[in-house]
Amino acid sequence: MKLFKPPWVTHDEKPVFSIDIHPDESRFATGGQGDGGSSGKVIIWNMTPVVNEKEEAKENVPKVLCVMDNHLACVNCVRWSCNGRYLASGGDDRLIMIWHRVCLGVNPPFKTAIGERWRCSHTLKGHTGDVLDLAWSPGDQWLASCSIDNTVVVWDVQKFPAITTVLKGHSSLVKGVTWDPVGSYLASQSDDKTVKVWKTLDWKLEATVSKPFEECSATTHVLRLSWSPDGGILVSAHAMNNSGPTAQIIDRDGWRTDMDFVGHRKAITCTRFNSRMFSKSKTGEDFKPYTCCAVGSRDRSLSVWLTSLRRPLVVVHDLFDDSLMDISWSYSGYSMLCCSWDGTVAYVRFTAEELGQTISQEEK
Repeated sequence: MKLFKPPWVTHDEKPVFSIDIHPDESRFATGGQGDGGSSGKVIIWNMTPVVNEKEEAKENVPKVLCVMDNHLACVNCVRWSCNGRYLASGGDDRLIMIWHRVCLGVNPPFKTAIGERWRCSHTLKGHTGDVLDLAWSPGDQWLASCSIDNTVVVWDVQKFPAITTVLKGHSSLVKGVTWDPVGSYLASQSDDKTVKVWKTLDWKLEATVSKPFEECSATTHVLRLSWSPDGGILVSAHAMNNSGPTAQIIDRDGWRTDMDFVGHRKAITCTRFNSRMFSKSKTGEDFKPYTCCAVGSRDRSLSVWLTSLRRPLVVVHDLFDDSLMDISWSYSGYSMLCCSWDGTVAYVRFTAEELGQTISQEEK
């Protein structure tokens, strides 16, 4: 495992609330506070100098590709669309902005581009409170957003700014949303100590999971939950088991809550599944695919779990000086970025020996 904290990825030392790697892994986006702390800022960064030490040292390789400071207040979430064409950002100004890249003339090779131009194509107004989390559905049919106004809004991507539906059922701030990998369900997590699962067929409530959250007392800024790439399990933030903080595993089969990821000393703020599935062997009886999930906590540490192992693959203690806020895996499956309230970002790279071999989409 390789760990690197690029000192130049910063929002002027203010908290970095969200991070997301572009599907083609050429760039990544961060969201946080703007200059002076009163506005919000989205920054698109070049991935190359993070991944490659030699490229980092070259003066002609840009580190910052674009800075967008259109948000009127802090940006809490940034998410690339599945096809990589759009970036969605949501913030305390109650707005969601949809960004797309503007190409000027002949597009130069990426490595020699001295920055990029991104323009806000849509501003989505539907929430009456801060927007805390965003999620594009598989195939980019919908964009889900959640807010401290207790609602989840589902936007029609083809008809922005049209709203498909507003999901009302939570009785407190909604702090996380995630889609299952085939777009049959949307899950949301709230300060009302529940995870709710909604059917996309009719947008009716399919299930409410509350038992693992009954003991939770303290609150967290976000509750980023995540669905496994095989659709089998949903992992929530901020659950408790015998007075200890856990990331609760919710089984799609009957929405059972028999297992959890344990070991963190403080509340879980974010979970993120690797979009790839892995196997230790490609052939025969040893071909047993499994999934990989990263968990971030207020205890400043990161844990990475394989569903084939009973214990975490790795735990990085004191990775940051403050709470972990967001995690993003690369599409290839072997690297991740995570960000913290302390204003820094960490890059982690694994090997195939550590995680296993990625399996193909057909095998998945």
